[in-house]
Amino acid sequence: MSPSDDVRHQGAYAVWIVALLVYLLAVFHRSSLAVAGLAAAERFEISASQLATFTMLQLLVYAGMQVPVGLMVDRFGPRRVLIAGAVTLTLAQAGFAFADTYALALGARFFVGMGDAMTFICVLRLVNTWFSPGRIPFISQITGVVGQLGAIIAAVPMTLALRELGWTTSYLLAASLGIVMTVGLVLVVRDVPHARSVSGPAMSMTHIRRSLAASWSQPGTRLGFWIHFTSQFSATTLGLLWGYPFFVQGEGRSDHVAGLLLTFLVVAAMIAGPVLGWAISRHPWHRSTIVLTIIASIVIMWTIVLAWRGEAPLWMLVVLVLVSGVGGPASMIGFDVGRTSNPLDRLASATGIINQAGFVASLLLVISIGLILDWRTPGVGSDYTPSAFRWAMSAQYLLWTVGVVQIWRYRVRTRAKIMVEEPEAYGRTRL
Repeated sequence: MSPSDDVRHQGAYAVWIVALLVYLLAVFHRSSLAVAGLAAAERFEISASQLATFTMLQLLVYAGMQVPVGLMVDRFGPRRVLIAGAVTLTLAQAGFAFADTYALALGARFFVGMGDAMTFICVLRLVNTWFSPGRIPFISQITGVVGQLGAIIAAVPMTLALRELGWTTSYLLAASLGIVMTVGLVLVVRDVPHARSVSGPAMSMTHIRRSLAASWSQPGTRLGFWIHFTSQFSATTLGLLWGYPFFVQGEGRSDHVAGLLLTFLVVAAMIAGPVLGWAISRHPWHRSTIVLTIIASIVIMWTIVLAWRGEAPLWMLVVLVLVSGVGGPASMIGFDVGRTSNPLDRLASATGIINQAGFVASLLLVISIGLILDWRTPGVGSDYTPSAFRWAMSAQYLLWTVGVVQIWRYRVRTRAKIMVEEPEAYGRTRL
Protein backbone atom coordinates (compact mmCIF):
# COMPACT_ATOMS: atom_id res chain seq x y z
CA MET A 1 0.00 0.00 0.00
CA SER A 2 1.42 3.35 -1.04
CA PRO A 3 1.50 6.42 1.23
CA SER A 4 -1.21 8.00 -0.88
CA ASP A 5 -3.48 5.08 0.02
CA ASP A 6 -2.80 5.54 3.72
CA VAL A 7 -3.36 9.26 4.16
CA ARG A 8 -5.26 12.12 2.63
CA HIS A 9 -2.71 14.82 3.47
CA GLN A 10 0.95 15.33 4.30
CA GLY A 11 1.64 15.44 8.00
CA ALA A 12 -1.19 13.06 8.89
CA TYR A 13 1.00 10.81 11.01
CA ALA A 14 2.52 13.73 12.95
CA VAL A 15 -0.93 15.07 13.82
CA TRP A 16 -2.18 11.60 14.74
CA ILE A 17 0.83 10.70 16.92
CA VAL A 18 0.63 13.85 19.04
CA ALA A 19 -3.14 13.51 19.47
CA LEU A 20 -2.65 9.83 20.25
CA LEU A 21 -0.16 10.64 23.01
CA VAL A 22 -2.74 12.93 24.61
CA TYR A 23 -5.27 10.08 24.51
CA LEU A 24 -2.64 7.77 26.05
CA LEU A 25 -2.19 10.28 28.86
CA ALA A 26 -5.97 10.47 29.38
CA VAL A 27 -6.14 6.68 29.73
CA PHE A 28 -3.26 6.85 32.22
CA HIS A 29 -5.10 9.41 34.36
CA ARG A 30 -8.34 7.42 34.04
CA SER A 31 -6.59 4.21 35.18
CA SER A 32 -4.27 5.68 37.81
CA LEU A 33 -6.70 4.88 40.62
CA ALA A 34 -6.80 1.16 39.72
CA VAL A 35 -3.63 0.25 41.64
CA ALA A 36 -4.28 2.89 44.30
CA GLY A 37 -7.71 1.59 45.32
CA LEU A 38 -6.60 0.03 48.60
CA ALA A 39 -4.34 3.02 49.37
CA ALA A 40 -7.25 5.39 48.69
CA ALA A 41 -9.51 3.38 51.01
CA GLU A 42 -6.95 3.83 53.79
CA ARG A 43 -6.07 7.47 52.98
CA PHE A 44 -9.67 8.65 53.04
CA GLU A 45 -11.00 5.99 55.48
CA ILE A 46 -13.82 4.94 53.17
CA SER A 47 -15.90 1.81 52.46
CA ALA A 48 -16.02 -0.23 49.26
CA SER A 49 -19.06 1.60 47.92
CA GLN A 50 -17.43 4.96 48.68
CA LEU A 51 -14.28 3.81 46.91
CA ALA A 52 -16.39 2.73 43.95
CA THR A 53 -17.91 6.22 43.91
CA PHE A 54 -14.58 7.62 42.66
CA THR A 55 -14.75 5.55 39.51
CA MET A 56 -18.54 5.79 39.33
CA LEU A 57 -18.37 9.60 39.30
CA GLN A 58 -15.54 9.61 36.78
CA LEU A 59 -17.41 7.25 34.44
CA LEU A 60 -20.69 9.12 34.92
CA VAL A 61 -19.07 12.40 33.90
CA TYR A 62 -17.27 10.71 31.00
CA ALA A 63 -20.44 9.10 29.69
CA GLY A 64 -22.55 12.21 30.24
CA MET A 65 -20.05 14.38 28.36
CA GLN A 66 -19.87 12.25 25.21
CA VAL A 67 -22.74 13.81 23.27
CA PRO A 68 -21.89 17.40 24.35
CA VAL A 69 -18.25 16.80 23.39
CA GLY A 70 -19.30 15.42 20.01
CA LEU A 71 -21.33 18.57 19.41
CA MET A 72 -18.41 20.73 20.63
CA VAL A 73 -16.09 19.01 18.14
CA ASP A 74 -18.55 19.66 15.30
CA ARG A 75 -18.78 23.32 16.39
CA PHE A 76 -15.22 24.27 17.48
CA GLY A 77 -13.01 21.62 15.87
CA PRO A 78 -11.07 18.75 17.51
CA ARG A 79 -7.86 20.74 18.18
CA ARG A 80 -9.44 23.28 20.53
CA VAL A 81 -11.46 20.65 22.39
CA LEU A 82 -8.38 18.41 22.73
CA ILE A 83 -6.31 21.26 24.20
CA ALA A 84 -9.10 22.05 26.68
CA GLY A 85 -9.20 18.38 27.67
CA ALA A 86 -5.44 18.18 28.26
CA VAL A 87 -5.46 21.30 30.46
CA THR A 88 -8.44 20.01 32.45
CA LEU A 89 -6.76 16.63 33.04
CA THR A 90 -3.54 18.25 34.22
CA LEU A 91 -5.23 20.51 36.76
CA ALA A 92 -7.55 17.74 37.97
CA GLN A 93 -4.75 15.23 38.57
CA ALA A 94 -2.74 17.89 40.43
CA GLY A 95 -5.77 18.52 42.60
CA PHE A 96 -6.08 14.80 43.30
CA ALA A 97 -2.44 14.74 44.42
CA PHE A 98 -3.14 17.27 47.18
CA ALA A 99 -6.62 16.06 48.15
CA ASP A 100 -6.70 15.07 51.81
CA THR A 101 -10.44 14.62 52.22
CA TYR A 102 -12.95 12.40 50.46
CA ALA A 103 -14.93 15.39 49.17
CA LEU A 104 -11.88 17.08 47.60
CA ALA A 105 -10.80 13.80 46.01
CA LEU A 106 -14.27 13.33 44.52
CA GLY A 107 -14.11 16.83 43.04
CA ALA A 108 -10.75 16.07 41.44
CA ARG A 109 -12.01 12.81 39.89
CA PHE A 110 -15.03 14.71 38.52
CA PHE A 111 -12.70 16.89 36.46
CA VAL A 112 -10.52 13.91 35.50
CA GLY A 113 -13.64 12.41 33.95
CA MET A 114 -14.43 15.68 32.19
CA GLY A 115 -10.95 16.04 30.69
CA ASP A 116 -10.87 12.38 29.72
CA ALA A 117 -14.18 12.76 27.89
CA MET A 118 -12.67 15.48 25.67
CA THR A 119 -9.94 13.33 24.11
CA PHE A 120 -11.04 10.17 22.31
CA ILE A 121 -13.75 11.65 20.08
CA CYS A 122 -11.28 14.37 19.01
CA VAL A 123 -8.66 11.81 18.04
CA LEU A 124 -11.18 9.77 16.03
CA ARG A 125 -12.33 12.94 14.24
CA LEU A 126 -8.72 13.75 13.30
CA VAL A 127 -8.24 10.19 12.02
CA ASN A 128 -11.35 10.54 9.84
CA THR A 129 -10.09 13.87 8.51
CA TRP A 130 -6.46 13.01 7.79
CA PHE A 131 -6.56 9.36 6.70
CA SER A 132 -8.14 7.66 3.69
CA PRO A 133 -11.43 5.74 4.21
CA GLY A 134 -9.84 2.33 3.63
CA ARG A 135 -7.26 2.99 6.33
CA ILE A 136 -9.60 4.42 9.00
CA PRO A 137 -10.71 1.10 10.65
CA PHE A 138 -7.09 -0.02 11.14
CA ILE A 139 -5.83 3.37 12.39
CA SER A 140 -8.82 3.62 14.74
CA GLN A 141 -7.98 0.23 16.26
CA ILE A 142 -4.32 1.21 16.61
CA THR A 143 -5.49 4.39 18.35
CA GLY A 144 -7.39 2.37 20.91
CA VAL A 145 -4.53 -0.09 21.34
CA VAL A 146 -1.74 2.46 21.82
CA GLY A 147 -3.96 4.48 24.12
CA GLN A 148 -4.11 1.45 26.40
CA LEU A 149 -0.41 1.84 27.08
CA GLY A 150 -1.61 4.46 29.51
CA ALA A 151 -3.18 1.70 31.58
CA ILE A 152 0.13 -0.21 31.60
CA ILE A 153 1.95 2.91 32.83
CA ALA A 154 -0.75 3.21 35.49
CA ALA A 155 -0.23 -0.41 36.60
CA VAL A 156 3.27 -1.55 37.57
CA PRO A 157 5.11 1.85 37.41
CA MET A 158 2.35 3.61 39.34
CA THR A 159 2.37 0.84 41.93
CA LEU A 160 6.12 1.35 42.43
CA ALA A 161 5.75 5.14 42.54
CA LEU A 162 3.06 4.99 45.21
CA ARG A 163 5.19 2.68 47.32
CA GLU A 164 8.47 4.61 46.94
CA LEU A 165 7.34 8.23 46.53
CA GLY A 166 4.00 8.40 48.25
CA TRP A 167 0.59 9.64 47.15
CA THR A 168 1.20 13.36 46.53
CA THR A 169 4.51 13.10 44.67
CA SER A 170 3.29 10.23 42.48
CA TYR A 171 0.18 12.07 41.32
CA LEU A 172 2.04 15.38 40.85
CA LEU A 173 4.52 13.66 38.55
CA ALA A 174 1.61 12.21 36.62
CA ALA A 175 0.00 15.65 36.32
CA SER A 176 3.21 17.24 35.02
CA LEU A 177 3.06 15.10 31.87
CA GLY A 178 0.02 17.08 30.78
CA ILE A 179 2.09 20.26 30.40
CA VAL A 180 4.32 18.59 27.81
CA MET A 181 1.33 17.17 25.93
CA THR A 182 -0.44 20.54 25.82
CA VAL A 183 2.61 22.17 24.26
CA GLY A 184 2.72 19.41 21.64
CA LEU A 185 -0.94 19.97 20.78
CA VAL A 186 -0.46 23.71 20.34
CA LEU A 187 2.59 23.30 18.09
CA VAL A 188 1.72 20.27 15.95
CA VAL A 189 -1.98 19.41 15.73
CA ARG A 190 -4.14 20.99 13.02
CA ASP A 191 -7.80 20.39 12.27
CA VAL A 192 -7.13 20.53 8.52
CA PRO A 193 -3.95 21.03 6.44
CA HIS A 194 -4.69 24.66 5.57
CA ALA A 195 -5.73 25.85 9.06
CA ARG A 196 -4.87 25.07 12.67
CA SER A 197 -8.48 25.30 13.82
CA VAL A 198 -11.73 25.20 11.90
CA SER A 199 -15.09 26.13 13.39
CA GLY A 200 -18.38 24.66 12.29
CA PRO A 201 -21.65 26.57 12.05
CA ALA A 202 -23.43 27.63 15.20
CA MET A 203 -25.98 25.07 16.31
CA SER A 204 -29.45 25.90 17.52
CA MET A 205 -31.23 23.58 19.94
CA THR A 206 -33.51 22.56 17.08
CA HIS A 207 -30.52 21.59 14.95
CA ILE A 208 -28.95 19.66 17.83
CA ARG A 209 -32.14 17.73 18.52
CA ARG A 210 -32.57 16.85 14.85
CA SER A 211 -28.96 15.75 14.48
CA LEU A 212 -29.05 13.51 17.55
CA ALA A 213 -32.45 12.10 16.61
CA ALA A 214 -31.24 11.34 13.08
CA SER A 215 -28.15 9.56 14.43
CA TRP A 216 -30.10 7.52 16.97
CA SER A 217 -32.76 6.58 14.40
CA GLN A 218 -30.16 4.59 12.47
CA PRO A 219 -30.22 0.89 13.47
CA GLY A 220 -26.47 0.84 12.83
CA THR A 221 -25.92 3.52 15.51
CA ARG A 222 -27.89 1.47 18.01
CA LEU A 223 -26.04 -1.69 17.02
CA GLY A 224 -22.75 0.15 17.60
CA PHE A 225 -24.08 1.40 20.96
CA TRP A 226 -24.86 -2.11 22.23
CA ILE A 227 -21.61 -3.55 20.85
CA HIS A 228 -19.73 -0.94 22.87
CA PHE A 229 -21.95 -1.49 25.92
CA THR A 230 -21.45 -5.25 26.08
CA SER A 231 -17.84 -5.77 25.01
CA GLN A 232 -15.76 -3.55 27.25
CA PHE A 233 -17.26 -3.30 30.76
CA SER A 234 -15.49 -6.39 32.11
CA ALA A 235 -12.02 -5.18 31.14
CA THR A 236 -12.78 -1.56 32.05
CA THR A 237 -13.96 -2.49 35.54
CA LEU A 238 -10.91 -4.67 36.15
CA GLY A 239 -8.53 -2.02 34.83
CA LEU A 240 -10.09 1.01 36.48
CA LEU A 241 -10.77 -0.17 40.02
CA TRP A 242 -11.75 -3.68 41.01
CA GLY A 243 -9.15 -5.85 39.25
CA TYR A 244 -6.36 -5.17 41.74
CA PRO A 245 -8.48 -5.81 44.88
CA PHE A 246 -10.06 -8.87 43.24
CA PHE A 247 -6.71 -10.49 42.46
CA VAL A 248 -5.15 -9.59 45.82
CA GLN A 249 -8.01 -10.30 48.21
CA GLY A 250 -10.38 -12.37 46.10
CA GLU A 251 -7.74 -14.69 44.63
CA GLY A 252 -4.92 -14.39 47.17
CA ARG A 253 -2.27 -13.02 44.81
CA SER A 254 0.57 -10.68 45.74
CA ASP A 255 0.67 -6.99 44.83
CA HIS A 256 3.28 -7.73 42.17
CA VAL A 257 1.25 -10.51 40.55
CA ALA A 258 -1.90 -8.40 40.62
CA GLY A 259 -0.10 -5.55 38.85
CA LEU A 260 1.29 -8.01 36.32
CA LEU A 261 -2.16 -9.42 35.60
CA LEU A 262 -3.47 -5.90 34.97
CA THR A 263 -0.56 -5.40 32.58
CA PHE A 264 -1.53 -8.60 30.73
CA LEU A 265 -5.06 -7.18 30.45
CA VAL A 266 -3.70 -4.25 28.47
CA VAL A 267 -1.21 -6.31 26.48
CA ALA A 268 -4.09 -8.52 25.29
CA ALA A 269 -5.93 -5.43 24.06
CA MET A 270 -2.82 -4.16 22.29
CA ILE A 271 -2.29 -7.45 20.47
CA ALA A 272 -5.96 -7.97 19.61
CA GLY A 273 -6.53 -4.42 18.34
CA PRO A 274 -4.53 -4.64 15.09
CA VAL A 275 -5.86 -8.14 14.43
CA LEU A 276 -9.46 -6.98 14.80
CA GLY A 277 -8.72 -3.86 12.75
CA TRP A 278 -7.43 -6.06 9.92
CA ALA A 279 -10.36 -8.48 10.29
CA ILE A 280 -13.11 -5.87 10.06
CA SER A 281 -11.33 -4.14 7.16
CA ARG A 282 -11.29 -7.43 5.26
CA HIS A 283 -14.69 -8.69 6.44
CA PRO A 284 -16.80 -5.62 7.33
CA TRP A 285 -20.06 -7.53 7.14
CA HIS A 286 -19.07 -9.98 9.89
CA ARG A 287 -18.46 -7.34 12.55
CA SER A 288 -21.25 -8.26 14.96
CA THR A 289 -20.47 -11.96 14.59
CA ILE A 290 -16.88 -11.28 15.66
CA VAL A 291 -18.14 -9.29 18.64
CA LEU A 292 -20.60 -11.97 19.77
CA THR A 293 -17.86 -14.61 19.62
CA ILE A 294 -15.56 -12.49 21.81
CA ILE A 295 -18.33 -11.81 24.34
CA ALA A 296 -19.10 -15.53 24.57
CA SER A 297 -15.42 -16.24 25.30
CA ILE A 298 -15.34 -13.63 28.08
CA VAL A 299 -18.49 -15.05 29.69
CA ILE A 300 -17.11 -18.61 29.58
CA MET A 301 -13.83 -17.67 31.26
CA TRP A 302 -15.51 -15.67 34.03
CA THR A 303 -17.88 -18.57 34.66
CA ILE A 304 -14.97 -21.00 35.04
CA VAL A 305 -13.07 -18.70 37.43
CA LEU A 306 -16.07 -17.84 39.59
CA ALA A 307 -17.19 -21.48 39.79
CA TRP A 308 -13.71 -22.71 40.74
CA ARG A 309 -13.52 -24.04 44.29
CA GLY A 310 -10.98 -22.00 46.21
CA GLU A 311 -8.39 -19.77 44.54
CA ALA A 312 -8.20 -20.16 40.77
CA PRO A 313 -4.82 -21.30 39.38
CA LEU A 314 -2.58 -18.50 38.15
CA TRP A 315 -2.69 -19.75 34.56
CA MET A 316 -6.49 -19.51 34.65
CA LEU A 317 -6.35 -15.91 35.86
CA VAL A 318 -3.91 -15.13 33.05
CA VAL A 319 -6.33 -16.59 30.49
CA LEU A 320 -9.18 -14.63 32.10
CA VAL A 321 -7.42 -11.27 31.75
CA LEU A 322 -6.21 -12.07 28.23
CA VAL A 323 -9.73 -12.94 27.06
CA SER A 324 -11.31 -10.02 28.92
CA GLY A 325 -8.70 -7.66 27.48
CA VAL A 326 -9.86 -8.44 23.94
CA GLY A 327 -13.20 -6.89 24.87
CA GLY A 328 -11.64 -3.41 24.75
CA PRO A 329 -10.73 -3.43 21.04
CA ALA A 330 -13.92 -5.42 20.32
CA SER A 331 -15.91 -2.44 21.61
CA MET A 332 -14.15 -0.26 19.02
CA ILE A 333 -16.01 -2.19 16.34
CA GLY A 334 -19.09 -0.31 17.50
CA PHE A 335 -17.54 2.95 16.27
CA ASP A 336 -16.89 1.42 12.86
CA VAL A 337 -20.51 0.28 12.60
CA GLY A 338 -21.59 3.81 13.53
CA ARG A 339 -19.18 5.33 11.00
CA THR A 340 -20.64 3.34 8.12
CA SER A 341 -24.21 4.09 9.22
CA ASN A 342 -24.00 7.92 9.42
CA PRO A 343 -22.90 10.79 7.16
CA LEU A 344 -19.74 12.75 8.01
CA ASP A 345 -21.63 15.78 9.35
CA ARG A 346 -23.19 13.59 12.06
CA LEU A 347 -20.14 11.43 12.75
CA ALA A 348 -18.96 13.14 15.96
CA SER A 349 -22.40 13.13 17.55
CA ALA A 350 -23.00 9.50 16.54
CA THR A 351 -19.60 8.58 17.97
CA GLY A 352 -20.49 10.36 21.19
CA ILE A 353 -23.73 8.39 21.49
CA ILE A 354 -21.91 5.09 20.98
CA ASN A 355 -19.02 6.00 23.28
CA GLN A 356 -21.42 6.49 26.19
CA ALA A 357 -22.49 2.89 26.14
CA GLY A 358 -19.50 0.97 27.46
CA PHE A 359 -18.87 3.51 30.17
CA VAL A 360 -22.49 3.47 31.31
CA ALA A 361 -22.20 -0.33 31.59
CA SER A 362 -18.89 0.00 33.44
CA LEU A 363 -20.40 2.60 35.75
CA LEU A 364 -23.29 0.28 36.62
CA LEU A 365 -20.91 -2.61 37.25
CA VAL A 366 -18.41 -0.61 39.33
CA ILE A 367 -21.05 0.65 41.75
CA SER A 368 -22.81 -2.73 41.84
CA ILE A 369 -19.59 -4.46 42.85
CA GLY A 370 -18.99 -1.90 45.60
CA LEU A 371 -22.51 -2.28 46.99
CA ILE A 372 -22.35 -6.08 46.91
CA LEU A 373 -18.93 -6.10 48.60
CA ASP A 374 -20.30 -3.90 51.39
CA TRP A 375 -23.31 -6.20 51.71
CA ARG A 376 -21.20 -9.35 51.89
CA THR A 377 -18.35 -7.79 53.95
CA PRO A 378 -19.89 -5.19 56.28
CA GLY A 379 -17.79 -2.48 57.88
CA VAL A 380 -15.53 0.41 56.85
CA GLY A 381 -12.19 -0.49 55.26
CA SER A 382 -10.88 -2.70 52.51
CA ASP A 383 -10.84 -6.21 54.02
CA TYR A 384 -13.07 -7.96 51.47
CA THR A 385 -13.55 -11.74 51.40
CA PRO A 386 -13.13 -14.10 48.41
CA SER A 387 -16.78 -15.13 48.73
CA ALA A 388 -17.86 -11.49 48.59
CA PHE A 389 -15.88 -10.96 45.42
CA ARG A 390 -17.53 -13.96 43.76
CA TRP A 391 -20.93 -12.54 44.54
CA ALA A 392 -19.88 -9.09 43.35
CA MET A 393 -18.28 -10.17 40.07
CA SER A 394 -21.41 -12.17 39.21
CA ALA A 395 -23.20 -8.85 38.62
CA GLN A 396 -21.70 -8.96 35.12
CA TYR A 397 -24.15 -11.63 33.96
CA LEU A 398 -27.13 -9.27 33.99
CA LEU A 399 -25.29 -6.75 31.79
CA TRP A 400 -24.11 -9.45 29.40
CA THR A 401 -27.65 -10.77 29.01
CA VAL A 402 -29.15 -7.36 28.25
CA GLY A 403 -26.32 -6.47 25.87
CA VAL A 404 -26.34 -9.66 23.83
CA VAL A 405 -30.13 -9.52 23.39
CA GLN A 406 -29.86 -5.94 22.12
CA ILE A 407 -26.94 -6.70 19.79
CA TRP A 408 -28.94 -9.49 18.20
CA ARG A 409 -32.04 -7.31 17.97
CA TYR A 410 -30.34 -4.43 16.17
CA ARG A 411 -28.19 -6.72 14.05
CA VAL A 412 -31.46 -8.06 12.59
CA ARG A 413 -32.85 -4.54 12.11
CA THR A 414 -29.67 -3.29 10.45
CA ARG A 415 -29.66 -6.20 8.02
CA ALA A 416 -33.34 -5.57 7.24
CA LYS A 417 -32.58 -1.91 6.50
CA ILE A 418 -29.78 -2.87 4.14
CA MET A 419 -32.04 -5.39 2.39
CA VAL A 420 -34.64 -2.68 1.76
CA GLU A 421 -32.25 0.13 0.75
CA GLU A 422 -29.58 -1.93 -1.03
CA PRO A 423 -31.18 -5.25 -2.08
CA GLU A 424 -28.41 -6.06 -4.55
CA ALA A 425 -25.73 -5.61 -1.90
CA TYR A 426 -27.58 -7.56 0.79
CA GLY A 427 -26.47 -10.92 -0.54
CA ARG A 428 -22.84 -10.10 0.21
CA THR A 429 -23.36 -8.27 3.51
CA ARG A 430 -23.19 -9.82 6.96
CA LEU A 431 -23.22 -7.23 9.73
